[in-house]
Amino acid sequence: MLISSDSLKRVVVALLQQGGSALPEAQDVADHLVGANLTGHDSHGVGMLPIYVRNLKSGMLVPNQPVALARQDGSILMFDGQYGYGQSVAKQAMEQALTRCQETGLVLMTLRNAHHIGRIGTYGEQAIAAGCVSLHFVNVTDHSPLVAPYAGSDARFATNPICIAMPGSETQPPLLLDMATSRVALGKVRVALNKGETLKEGLLIDHHGQPSRDPSVMEGYLFPEREDLKPKGALLPMGDYKGYGLAMFCELLGGMLSGGGTIEPGNERRGGIVNNMMTILMDPARLVEPSWMERNVADLVSYFKASPPADPSNPVQVAGDPERATRAAREAQGVPVDDTTWEQILSAMEALGGSRETLLKLAEAPGSA
Repeated sequence: MLISSDSLKRVVVALLQQGGSALPEAQDVADHLVGANLTGHDSHGVGMLPIYVRNLKSGMLVPNQPVALARQDGSILMFDGQYGYGQSVAKQAMEQALTRCQETGLVLMTLRNAHHIGRIGTYGEQAIAAGCVSLHFVNVTDHSPLVAPYAGSDARFATNPICIAMPGSETQPPLLLDMATSRVALGKVRVALNKGETLKEGLLIDHHGQPSRDPSVMEGYLFPEREDLKPKGALLPMGDYKGYGLAMFCELLGGMLSGGGTIEPGNERRGGIVNNMMTILMDPARLVEPSWMERNVADLVSYFKASPPADPSNPVQVAGDPERATRAAREAQGVPVDDTTWEQILSAMEALGGSRETLLKLAEAPGSA
């Protein structure tokens, strides 16, 4: 079904408030989750809510936690998320880091112990709005490994995303590269599983290390409380050894240097989702003349896009173009939510002691099929 973004935000806010979040936190998380859906990243959108509720009930996610400044040393800021909603604490950390960057021109910021911080491109968009360039390296702890190393046959690390953001101009939209270092995010596997779809070849291996297109080989990660599920498979790294190498440095930069730790088995894995992030912020005006930079960015993008497409129906794009197109379409038509995901959201509300009828009314949509 299709739900307007405003209605979907009301659904998320109501569910989060039922879970104990104050209104400002609920709104921040809702804006982030629905924003992920609007840009086409359903893997990091409202479908995450049932997992959040499970972690909330087990104490692995703590509502209304402010981000804590753990260390400040010149242009270095280190924050602790205190296991609060990642979308809220990461936004707070970015706000403080961007304020410092306006003063110093360069900031290295780390965040540790944040519950799932969601779509990393959101923080790149924060930097863009402030006129800054940003680089983000993220790892995942407190969770079973999901991705096999290159040439390996079982999972050893998580999807460890990287994001790089560059401001645009009045004539050239900003550039935003936001990607997992695995060939596919676990959330996209969840979406395929909920829709009853198979995946493309080359994304998964089963528990024997053999290629698979069946998303159910990852069910054990999605539903860790169920002991009846088949043995776990693994995602594959994007670009083979290249993605594997990037994922390792996300562990070292995002995990180790933030103080949050890496996924190595000596660190605790309770079955939650904890993110650590290293962010580098730059004020480009301290490096080059802004009008010269804007002209060069626009000229470079035009040069790339002028390449004749191999498939006329698929012209050359740059990082950020697909998200802008999807946002425009979904803002006009509504956000698609499959029946299984919608039922899981309604059930999550009931698990918190709320009523599914409340969400149905807010969504202005019928119940799931």
